[in-house]
Formats: sequence, structure tokens, C-alpha cells
Amino acid sequence: MFPIRDHNPSERTPYVVYALIAANVAVYLLQLPYMGSERAMLAFWRDWAMIPAAVTRGGEYHGIFTSMFLHAGFMHLAGNMLFLWIFGDNMEDQMGHLGFLLFYLASGIAAALAHIAAAPVSVVPTVGASGAISGVMGGYLLLFPRARVDVMLILVFIVRIFTVPAYLMLGLWFAMQLLSGASTPADGGGVAYWAHAGGFVAGLVMTLPLWLRRGAEGYWRQNHGRPPHPGIDYPSSNIPIVRRRRR
Repeated sequence: MFPIRDHNPSERTPYVVYALIAANVAVYLLQLPYMGSERAMLAFWRDWAMIPAAVTRGGEYHGIFTSMFLHAGFMHLAGNMLFLWIFGDNMEDQMGHLGFLLFYLASGIAAALAHIAAAPVSVVPTVGASGAISGVMGGYLLLFPRARVDVMLILVFIVRIFTVPAYLMLGLWFAMQLLSGASTPADGGGVAYWAHAGGFVAGLVMTLPLWLRRGAEGYWRQNHGRPPHPGIDYPSSNIPIVRRRRR
């Protein structure tokens, strides 16, 4: 099950999302000449990927940043860019261009640190934008828990597309990262589940000030947890409101 779009139009053009997608694609194209040789690819990863042991033992911190723009294959790149495309524009709409860029990069750094904490002496290179994008998803969940998201379910030869609230799709996704992380050695190859979980939590926490300025639960109550409509005046966080859980 994976998302294919959300029903949450943004009011401003998401230039930063476009730029991030372009940057990730451009870096992937630069990687292609190395992919024909395993030795060349491993040397490339050693230079630019995030390797926990290189950070904790060698003080090589640049990979924490550069790894956010590297991908292990086309499907890895395509999946990450799809998630960024679906959820990123609304976060940029709410945070502004510069604010969203800083938020995205901070989420990626937090995700890398979470992975390092889970596997501090691992020598397995870690690459991908998914940690930063997980932060985008965490922030999206806080601001738009009831936004409608179309997801595709593929069961062998059966393909179904249905609409679910964001809190269900993103909540299940986060739970899967926690369960998979708890049952998979963090220092092995494969998916960096704790990077995903760490990025998600960091993004949610960093979005809290914006959510509070919007009126906290009053923001959910006024918009029913869905995308706000143009022209809405959000309640101030210091105005008494009736608080109730919407989930």
C-alpha cells in the first residue's frame, strides 16, 4: 500500500519541492556512470554516503548532509520523490520557501543522527532522501490529520485505489517503521527504519510551534483536521477554545 496523491491543494507554488526533486534527480544522473562497476560504486558511497562508523570514529560529518541526495537505484529515487511531491507542497505552503527548506534539511540531519544512534559502529553506507521526507510526513500528520490521501493497494493481480484520512495512512506507515526497526538489526543492510522513525518524530516536533500559532486543537476543530480554506482566520493560541480530540 502506498500513496499516489492527496486532496490538499496548495496556494503557493512549491519552488523548494521542485528544486529538491530536481537536485535529487540531477545527483542520481551523476551517479549513473559509477553504477556499472561495483568497485566504483562502493568507492563513491565511501566518499559521499553516510557511514555511521565514519561519523562516530572518524569524524566524517559531511555524509550526514550529502547522503540526503543520493539513491541506491531508480525505484528508490522514484518512491522518495513521489512522497515528497505528495506531502511537500502543503508543508512548504504553510512554512514558506526558506522555512520549509531549513525544515527539510533539519529533518534529514535528525534522521541520520537517529540511525547513527541505533547503529553507531555500522560500516554500511546509508543513502536516500527518505529521512528528510519522513520529517515532512510527520509535520503533515500534525497539520492535516484528516486530509484525504489516495492509496494504491496491490494484491497479486488485484489493484485497488481508495481514499483514507492522512492520520490512518501516515500512522500505519510510522507503526511499520517502528515494528520493522525493532525486528531488524540496525547495523545490517536494507532499509534504515530508525532513520525514518527519527525523521518523522523530528518533523512532527519541529512543526509544533507552527501548529500552536495556528491555534493548536482549535486549528483542527475549525478545519476538522483537513486543509484550511483560503480566507480562514485561525484562532489565536491564547484564546480559550473548547478542546476535543478529533482522532
